[in-house]
Amino acid sequence: MKFYFSNRFFLLLAANIVLFLACWWFNINATIPIGIFSVIIIALVFDACIIFHKKSILSFTRTLPERFSNGDNNTVRLDITNNSQLNLSVDLIEELPEQFQQRNNLTSINLKARKTVFVEYTLTPTERGEYHFGNSILYLSTPIKLVQRKLVFKNETLVKVYPSFINLKQYQLNTRRSYLQEAGTSVMRRIGNSNEFEHIKDYILGDDIRKINWKATAKKSNLMVNHYVDEKSQQIFCIIDKGRLMKMPFNGMSLLDYAINASLGLCSVCLNKQDKFGLVTFSNTISTFVQASSKKEQLNNVLNILYNQNSEFQESNFESLYINVRTQIKQRSLLVLYTNFESLTGMRRQLPFLTQLAKHHLLMVVFFENTELVDLSNNNVSDLESVYNKTVAAKFVLEKRMIVKELAKYGILGVLCAPEELTVNSINKYLEIKYKQAL
Repeated sequence: MKFYFSNRFFLLLAANIVLFLACWWFNINATIPIGIFSVIIIALVFDACIIFHKKSILSFTRTLPERFSNGDNNTVRLDITNNSQLNLSVDLIEELPEQFQQRNNLTSINLKARKTVFVEYTLTPTERGEYHFGNSILYLSTPIKLVQRKLVFKNETLVKVYPSFINLKQYQLNTRRSYLQEAGTSVMRRIGNSNEFEHIKDYILGDDIRKINWKATAKKSNLMVNHYVDEKSQQIFCIIDKGRLMKMPFNGMSLLDYAINASLGLCSVCLNKQDKFGLVTFSNTISTFVQASSKKEQLNNVLNILYNQNSEFQESNFESLYINVRTQIKQRSLLVLYTNFESLTGMRRQLPFLTQLAKHHLLMVVFFENTELVDLSNNNVSDLESVYNKTVAAKFVLEKRMIVKELAKYGILGVLCAPEELTVNSINKYLEIKYKQAL
């Protein structure tokens, strides 16, 4: 059915009924209510004729990105064109994917005659996978607003949500040494200097003044510095744990999603630095193994693989991980292991396999800080129960930090960070390792 009575019509009808009742109650002539009722009916018929006189009274287009970025704001654009000579009021309902669980998404728009309105809204997915957009439903009414005409635009669309890729360019920009220095990051001293000379360039803020080329400076009358190329083609492997501990939620996303987003950001930076990037995912068995490569298409390969990775309920098998890494990764590499240890005892169960990996590769274990426990341990106490909760929370927070120190005893780099800081911390640690030439 495409014909609907508006709320205004029912309000006018209700008011007219009250007038009829008042006339009956006070035994008054009902001429006025009858006249008003006649005017309402005439206006209703006239409004219906106007709103239905033209078949293509309105044009509608919905523009979606080819793919959505998980955990980021993704923009959807709607183009609505009024093809009639009348001003129209539009109530728009978008049938959004069920993953968003949005039921109150009614938008009211005023359309002038022969004009086009552009409407944009943002969606932030928290799960990777396929998102099905349904139809767009519009309810049109004229300035009289007694009748509404329903239009259904059948524009069902499937959009795939990939790991976060929107901020990849930003991460590449942040790897510039000058940017990091301006942001307050301390400059680390290099151990030795095995880099090769590439060319002479103008001095910019952040360049090492010890590399100033005085002969070129004298010729150019401005500071010139020697530029050296960092060691390239080093192998970096991101190892993502998909076990049950990675299913823990944080701000609507699982820890696995944060690890996947961080791996993608690290992949982009590694390829920009002309290093080789590889990927391993595992739970009770090895799920994915991608050999390290520095080709440009490696980022798309990793993106397509990480798109449909899901956490599992099995216990992670670190022994299987060690066997596969020793078998398939022959060259010394930087292994960035994204996992989660909730206790020191849980880490010590896997420590024999981690130490064996650290003998042949540079191993960096990245795990998550429980920010809710940190906040609880910093809360003020007012009763005995809050004292108990604060004490237990502080114990778990301390145990997480002890894991980092325990790993350091065996030459394993430990990175403990909040989930929302995972990508930035992973990239900074990689750049620190590369700058120190520790690999």
